Amino acid sequence: MRTAFGVETVRSAEAALMAELPEGALMQRAAAGLAAAAAGLLGRVYGRRVALLVGSGDNGGDALYAGARLARRGARVTAVLLSPERTHQGGLSALWAGGGRVLAVDEGAEAFLHRAFDRVDLVLDGIVGIGGSGGLRPPAAALVRLVHGTRAPVLAVDLPSGVEADTGEVRGEAVTADATVTFGAYKPGLLVDPAAERAGALRLVDIGLGPYLPEVPELEALQHADVAALLPHPAAESDKYRRGVVGVVAGSERYPGAAVLAVGGALRGGAGAVRYVGPAAPAVIARYPETLVHPGPPGKAGRVQAWVVGPGLGDGPGAEEVLDQVLAADVPVLVDADGLRLLDRVRVRRRSAPTLLTPHAGEAAALLGVDRAEVESGRLAAVRSLAAAYGASTLLKGSTTLVAGPGEDPVPVRVNPTGTPWLATAGSGDVLSGLTGALLAAGLAARDAASVGAYLHGLAARTLADGAPVTAHELPDALPVVWRDVRDA
Repeated sequence: MRTAFGVETVRSAEAALMAELPEGALMQRAAAGLAAAAAGLLGRVYGRRVALLVGSGDNGGDALYAGARLARRGARVTAVLLSPERTHQGGLSALWAGGGRVLAVDEGAEAFLHRAFDRVDLVLDGIVGIGGSGGLRPPAAALVRLVHGTRAPVLAVDLPSGVEADTGEVRGEAVTADATVTFGAYKPGLLVDPAAERAGALRLVDIGLGPYLPEVPELEALQHADVAALLPHPAAESDKYRRGVVGVVAGSERYPGAAVLAVGGALRGGAGAVRYVGPAAPAVIARYPETLVHPGPPGKAGRVQAWVVGPGLGDGPGAEEVLDQVLAADVPVLVDADGLRLLDRVRVRRRSAPTLLTPHAGEAAALLGVDRAEVESGRLAAVRSLAAAYGASTLLKGSTTLVAGPGEDPVPVRVNPTGTPWLATAGSGDVLSGLTGALLAAGLAARDAASVGAYLHGLAARTLADGAPVTAHELPDALPVVWRDVRDA
């Protein structure tokens, strides 16, 4: 499992470790890891041209010491200082001793720097570290624009300068890196968009912080082994009821396809049986004849272990009443799409059984009463706010899918690492709802069902797409393939 810790937690761990080490030892560990990563990207170090963008803090010191190591191996290293009077002196001395060059940013240097960056083989971004906030200041922003305007690849030191380490927000101009080397622990901003998309390929350098970090991280990303441990497996005595029956209330005369997609996700998500309630029964039976159909209301459809409600429900007469009946059931309920639009916060908070909300950014904005842009720029804050406001587990779909437990639950937010932009297609969320509902019916906790559902859903899309468009109706049939891959890994 990949875990992430906030700035203050990392700083406390660094302080505890530094108290037990000789002065400067921790920075040397970071610089050694950074230099090794840079050498790996360069392929051959001798004769290669490396530029360092150096700010005034320890982040700049890491870049300078790493540059000194590369210079001693024959690289032609030039450090560009944004604040010469506040540059890390130990790192600067090491670079000089290793044969590196130093330039200061000034008004007359722009043309020279543009030519220089166009010829370098690698740029190390050491402008701002984890303490930075609010985007880059004008001199740094101008320098970064020069780099972005050339062919120079960028390796960020700890995190891309200008992004928010704790939240993943980008509040101004920031570096877009091809790769990022981070020290001791991942920071939340490296895993959450919009900052994550600026980090490029991630590499974690172990500098010895592990024993000083708390057991519970602030963010975590499941990997194959974690998901495999959560997957439901039928036992010898299992029948369809023990495996889990999921009820699906979805579709309408206008959107019958939503019902078909949600049922497909549920059947391929391991449900022992799927009960469909709604007007799209002919379309559902035509595609999935094993489905149990009922005209409604949900309370009379038969026993279920979980409900999925909302995909394609529409705004016709009776939609709100159907939602109320489902929420009245004493079983886990997943609410998606049109169900979210009809949701009553007080009603959700009063439920004794778990509730899982699965909004995209626009739906989340409506639930929170904010602009969509606010959700998209602050995804981590938005998913936490939704979970707290509704007392429900929340899966926030999007470029980074996040899962938060109920507001009073202290467990980490989970970030899904398997998504692909090809999932941005009509109906893919309906499949996710059905899949996740089946996992709820199998007995997984809401947070685990959402995490596993998002993980398998993303893998299925990546397997199908392989760099080309994918349609939602293909996703259910790809789920068994990725289920086996995860189980067998």
